[in-house]
Amino acid sequence: MRAGVIVESGGNVDRSPAGGAGPDTQALLASIVMSSHDAIVSMTLDRRILSWNHGAEILYAYPAREMIGRSADVLVPEDRRGDDQEIIALVGQGARLERFQTRRLRKDGTVISVSLAVSPLTDPTGRIIGVAWTARDFSERERAQARFQAVLEAAPDAIVGVDRAGDIVLANTQTQRMFGYARHELTGQPVHHLVAKGLPDDIWQARGTGRVVPAPGAEPALARRKDASTFPVEMTISGLETEDGPVVCLVIRDISERLAAQAEAERLRAEAEQERVEARMHRTQRLESLGQLAGGVAHDFNNLLAVILNYGTFVIESTHDPDPDLAAIGRDAEQIVRAAKRGTDLTHQLLAFARREVIRPRVLDLNKVIVDVEQMLRRSIGEHIALATDLAPVLPPVTADPGQIEQVLVNLAVNARDAMPTGGRLTIETGVVEVDVADSAGRSGLEPGRYARIRVSDTGTGMTKEVVDRAFEPFYTTKRSGEGTGLGLATVYGIVTQARGSVHLYSEPGLGTTVSVLLPATEEAGQSAPAALPRATPAAAGKGETILVAEDEPALRDLACRILTGAGYQVLAADNGAAALELARAHHGQIDLLLTDVIMPGILGKELAERLHAQDPAVPVLFMSGYAQPILASRGTLDPGVMLIEKPFGKTELLAAVRHQLDQPAAAE
Repeated sequence: MRAGVIVESGGNVDRSPAGGAGPDTQALLASIVMSSHDAIVSMTLDRRILSWNHGAEILYAYPAREMIGRSADVLVPEDRRGDDQEIIALVGQGARLERFQTRRLRKDGTVISVSLAVSPLTDPTGRIIGVAWTARDFSERERAQARFQAVLEAAPDAIVGVDRAGDIVLANTQTQRMFGYARHELTGQPVHHLVAKGLPDDIWQARGTGRVVPAPGAEPALARRKDASTFPVEMTISGLETEDGPVVCLVIRDISERLAAQAEAERLRAEAEQERVEARMHRTQRLESLGQLAGGVAHDFNNLLAVILNYGTFVIESTHDPDPDLAAIGRDAEQIVRAAKRGTDLTHQLLAFARREVIRPRVLDLNKVIVDVEQMLRRSIGEHIALATDLAPVLPPVTADPGQIEQVLVNLAVNARDAMPTGGRLTIETGVVEVDVADSAGRSGLEPGRYARIRVSDTGTGMTKEVVDRAFEPFYTTKRSGEGTGLGLATVYGIVTQARGSVHLYSEPGLGTTVSVLLPATEEAGQSAPAALPRATPAAAGKGETILVAEDEPALRDLACRILTGAGYQVLAADNGAAALELARAHHGQIDLLLTDVIMPGILGKELAERLHAQDPAVPVLFMSGYAQPILASRGTLDPGVMLIEKPFGKTELLAAVRHQLDQPAAAE
């Protein structure tokens, strides 16, 4: 038999139908054997090597010339020779061995792991004359498998291999820990025994997708432990090739701690948001309480100011005389009137903060208001401060009182000026803001929708957080005594919130201040400003008409009666609503006008007017108040048909308002 014609399939010499192997066939088989990457070796039953291919030279590092005719024992370690003799004996009896793993020696003495396939070698008569084996280096594969096994066992997640039938064929150490099973208890069990919820019905189809279960936003999958308890998991499904064929690999991660951490984080966020909401609510309630107090103070103070202003005016009118002493008294009275007028300005700011001031809103273009007031602002802040405007090209209209918006701009500009004593930059910008539900939840009283924004920024000294938190409170100021009233930002707050808007202040020490005002956009068409009461004229004198005056403040009631009587009116005076109704019933003539305070003990001015109209619907009514909330509509405007003269008023304003109301029926006729 020629060397080199031993085949891997069984070691038999290929036999032609005629009973022999032709030369061409032998050459082909020899070529196949010699070119194989595996080591293919044949030997006699007494272990003498008959053939040695190129793959054997590479694996064992022996050339063929050194091994042909030599004993194969040189390749077998001492501790494996007994096993090797048993294998030769079995194969010599006709047995075949597949995938047998053992160790062999290279020429340099290195021990390598090999995988052997061993089969009998026969002659043409079928008699076993030797052994043929195919060897493949298993060392690198063994090392790779060991590395893979180490990674598998060290993985922090449970790794489960599943066959086509859905049964577990592989499980790592973490699987045992996570589920409470021993490894042998898992092998052969259906994978649904471990996963109670969330596993796809056909995981085999998903093996090559790297699919993550559950999908983002879905409920977590549930795994089941040996004790039947369940826990949330996240799984990745992929494919894995093994010696026994492809399997589905499930990487299972316990997400109990993650979900608990997320729930805790959400709880903390909710608590923080609740605290912010409560803080805003407390701040709003505090400002509302301060507003009510300010409104009440303004009401009483306006009564006093009306008396001071008018009696001071009476003194001035009575001292128009060349007598030096009387002239000096007149000048003193003028100082009293000036001081009272400054007090009037303060009460108006208080009422604006308290949202109790009467407003006369109309549809406005904020850009136009800013352009109109820009020159006045430049004069107010001084030449040492640069004023820049950046107005949006398209700005939705808003509904507001133009005078109040100008006051907002002036107050913010003056505040900025005081924060930049050595100069700086003041910027006024406009823009459009879309407020969604989340934004509105973060700002008390702000509804979702479209808003026009005014943003006023300065490069001044800035404010600390403590100052920012109290900036909108009335009379709170960081300026020295006599330099400010603390009503500037309080007035801004009142005006903006009364217009259903929102004002936000951001400031840090040394970084300046930015105030953002949001006013709701309107779809209403533009409208002109409401008509105001005419100024007093000589024709404002009375014609003997009877006026019923209801005022609970004695000094102010006496003042009104004096002014009206001196102007030629007949006056009936009452100190409350009930007394006014009694006077009206007892009076035998016509009552031409009811002049009533809005807020009085017992019966309010509005109710008094309604009861009087029940007796005589034709009687016109003129309200007077420095705190008109009881007769204002929801947005702070006057109800239709209601006329109001605001305290403190002077003689001229009162007579003009009375004459206007008395002349209305005649004008209507």
